[in-house]
Order: sequence, then structure tokens, then C-alpha cells
Amino acid sequence: MFITIEGIDGSGKSTQTRILEETIKDIAGCDCTLVTREPGGWEGGQALRDLIIKEHFLHSWTEALLFVADRCEHVTRVILPALHQNKIVLCERYNDSTIAYQVWGRGLPEDEVRRLIKTAGLPEPDITFWLDVDVEKALEHISKRGEPDRIESDRELLERISEGYRSLWKKEPERIRRIDAKGTMDETARNIKVELDRIKKMLKFAEK
Repeated sequence: MFITIEGIDGSGKSTQTRILEETIKDIAGCDCTLVTREPGGWEGGQALRDLIIKEHFLHSWTEALLFVADRCEHVTRVILPALHQNKIVLCERYNDSTIAYQVWGRGLPEDEVRRLIKTAGLPEPDITFWLDVDVEKALEHISKRGEPDRIESDRELLERISEGYRSLWKKEPERIRRIDAKGTMDETARNIKVELDRIKKMLKFAEK
């Protein structure tokens, strides 16, 4: 099973991914998960991640193409091999992130971005947990982590991206599960657990 965790910067994706990993281990009774992230979640990918996060690009398509290039390697080297081993893959950021950031955030045409993803042959997630959080709260989280990167420091960009995620959720509410992430870390984790219980049959876990 392929599960992605999405949300704007500062929404708590990394924390909730770790909690979700432990929750799935408890449900399954074994360690059957692989946790990864984008960009850069493959051997050699850190250089590409650093480039994407730190560099200011002049051409409107450069960032989108780099994200998809990173994903092609990530899928081929990490995600697909794990799925072929019947593991549950938890990935922090994926296609929805690229669409929300590049279409709503950067103004690229949605049909062209989707065509790029389709041309690359990237698999669709089975379930996506979208952490819906206010931009103000996300910025508070970011400020506690240290110096923000070029994306994290752009409030208007984050506002547009947040609206992008909301639009994507409305289009695909069965795959994309909205998670209220406006409360505490534990409250958000409980909200994810509620959705996880609803899809447990899809995970094919035996009850303890």
C-alpha cells in the first residue's frame, strides 16, 4: 500500500509521518513499513534536494522539472521496490505537492503539470493524508525550526498552496483524506487514526 502525507511547510508532516509509522506497526503487529520523503529520498538525492530548496530559478518550469526528475529516481529506486516487497510505503510529499506548489503556488497550467507527471509514469498513491493547517500556525512552527528556506519564508506562496491542496481534496475526497491539523500534535495524530480506522480493510491487516 502506498500512503502519502501532504500539507504546506510547517504543517507537521514529518512528525505525523513518524507517528503514523508507529501506529501502523501496532495495527499490523510487525514492521512492514518503509518511510521516505521528497525531495531527495533516495541515495544521491540530497544534492538535488539542496538545489531545489536553496536555489532561486529564473525559468518558470525549472523547479517543477527538478521535482519530477527527483521523483522519477525516488520511485524507481525506493518506492516501487518496497511495494513489490509488499511493504506499506509512507511518503512525505508526492504528486499532490508538486501540483499544489507549481500550479497554485507558481502559476503553471494544471493540465501541463499533470501531463508531465503522467508522462513520467509515476504511480498514484492509494491514500493521501492532507494536513490542513492555518498558514499562521504553520509559520509559527517554521519559526521554531530556525532559519526558513526560500519557500517557507513566502507567506503569500503558502496561502496559495494551501488553497491548492483544498481544491485537490475537493476533487478527490476518496483518495485525499483531509486531516484537521489545527490542534495539538496528539490531536492531529488522533484525527489521522480515525481515518486510518476507516480504511483499515484496505490495508488488509488482521485484527489482534
